[in-house]
Amino acid sequence: MKKILVYIAVIGIITLALLFGEEMKENYSPVSVPISSDHIKWVEFSLPKSAMDDALALDVSTYETEEHIPMYVSLAYYAAKNYGEVKNYKKGTITKLGKSIPDLAKKLENQKLYSYYLEAYGAILSGMVGEYTKIENNVESGSKSYGLRAFSPIAAGYYYRDYDDFGASRSYGYKRSHLGHDLIGSVGTPIIAIESGIVEAVGWNMYGGWRIGIRSFDGKRYYYYAHLQKDHPYNDIYEGKIVNAGEVIGYMGMTGYSQKENTNNIDIPHLHVGLQLIFDEEQKEGTNQIWIDLYSLTKFLYKNRSEVALKTESKEYEAKLSFSYVETPD
Repeated sequence: MKKILVYIAVIGIITLALLFGEEMKENYSPVSVPISSDHIKWVEFSLPKSAMDDALALDVSTYETEEHIPMYVSLAYYAAKNYGEVKNYKKGTITKLGKSIPDLAKKLENQKLYSYYLEAYGAILSGMVGEYTKIENNVESGSKSYGLRAFSPIAAGYYYRDYDDFGASRSYGYKRSHLGHDLIGSVGTPIIAIESGIVEAVGWNMYGGWRIGIRSFDGKRYYYYAHLQKDHPYNDIYEGKIVNAGEVIGYMGMTGYSQKENTNNIDIPHLHVGLQLIFDEEQKEGTNQIWIDLYSLTKFLYKNRSEVALKTESKEYEAKLSFSYVETPD
């Protein structure tokens, strides 16, 4: 009975999305809105770290076999099977199902919901797992590895604290919801590129202060790093530059909330990091932007924290290890 009620609720949400998708603004309540006739309008990402850990392990263990199960596939199956109720995941569930997941997925009652989660979770996670080449102390190795190739946005050895603040109220400039995740630390903490990509935005923004925008190579993810350090926000960053996952891109600060450039108007030093999904290019700057909750994802990425060292010549922090990979957009 419970599954039937949840299913009815999901169908209701899909209907509302089809009717009112164009009217969705920043002042929303975070809810799951699956599919529109054109492209996905909203994604709720509330998977716990334990589910992602199990899915990654299955992905890596089945890689280069005929039964390879990408991380996002097992998570999409689990989400569809439970009609989006994923927060109560029991560790080991995906591990136990293992290689039977593709066959089980074919038997799901709601294939449309499964297709939605495949596309949504694939957009978030498919670029974070794959082949990569290690770069150690600026020297690229010749061999390729496979696995998690995304990093925590805070360098190893630097303390930070956080809580789930996605959707919280913000009022500077206008009333709106917080569409990112704040990692609270110390001014000057090295900030790390989560994923390899191309710098699309750099410079001052009255809301984010000194900020950086990096687009994934497949074009589906736009990473936004804001409130960087006054007077010294970046580490050799410019529009069009290709950055590697794990690379130092800037430094934590308190800038923003001011029309005057290079101003500290943020009360607490922190990194605002956001992840925008782009299924259609009109979403990039349009009214149907999709930003996801990064709280559990940053906990998952904590396993990959980039170690950094201060270089005598440049006086900048550089990564001891980063990952290089270039993919052709779809």
